[in-house]
Amino acid sequence: MRIIVGLAFIIILGSLASALFYLMRDKGASNKTVNALTVRIGLSVVLFLFLLFAHWMGWIETTGFK
Repeated sequence: MRIIVGLAFIIILGSLASALFYLMRDKGASNKTVNALTVRIGLSVVLFLFLLFAHWMGWIETTGFK
């Protein structure tokens, strides 16, 4: 589970880095920045939903604060 979540975070950060690259390179001339940020948001939502599902299925458990 840690590997899946870690890979998802790396992919999300890669999408964010590509958005920054396109922002600096194109200076807003194309939609590449918007597309990269849209992909990042979509991946973040999918990761969040996957974590909720994994908790519901019992694959991950909360530790709680004591």
